[in-house]
Amino acid sequence: MTIRQTRFTLAALAGLALLGACGSGDAPAAPEASETATVLDNGMTVTEVVDARQTHLKAVGKAFKTISDNLKAGEPDMAAIQAAAASVPTETADMGDWFPEGSGPASGVKTDALPAIWENKADFDSKIADFQAAAATLASTAEAGDIAAISEAFKATGATCKSCHETYRADD
Repeated sequence: MTIRQTRFTLAALAGLALLGACGSGDAPAAPEASETATVLDNGMTVTEVVDARQTHLKAVGKAFKTISDNLKAGEPDMAAIQAAAASVPTETADMGDWFPEGSGPASGVKTDALPAIWENKADFDSKIADFQAAAATLASTAEAGDIAAISEAFKATGATCKSCHETYRADD
């Protein structure tokens, strides 16, 4: 599909949606309130918070896979390692905000985040800080380009992930 066709299709869909909204004049029934629709202190619903944090964590996982695969390769792609390593601190800069009160499993939204996060918030926040420091070190080490040093920094960063997952994540 060309860009022009895509734009036309999107415009047509938007027009149909507007026409549908004009319909009979009856207001649509309000959805029943649920825990997943509860708006948290950050202005997001529980579903939005969990989806956002899972998206960020999947991006970090993808970056880690790129680094791991390249460290195992006979001819590592240094540019790929550097880009992946640089993305981790950026992706996780606001990680402490990903777990607001009310976004745990009791909310009814599927999440691997355990209640222990909110029961031991100071320890959890400390583990996030440790991870962020290790991720920053990994990024700067990768930028320098020494594959042995990158491997060590990657192991250290992975250890901070593991220390958090052991206590605060289900299914690990």
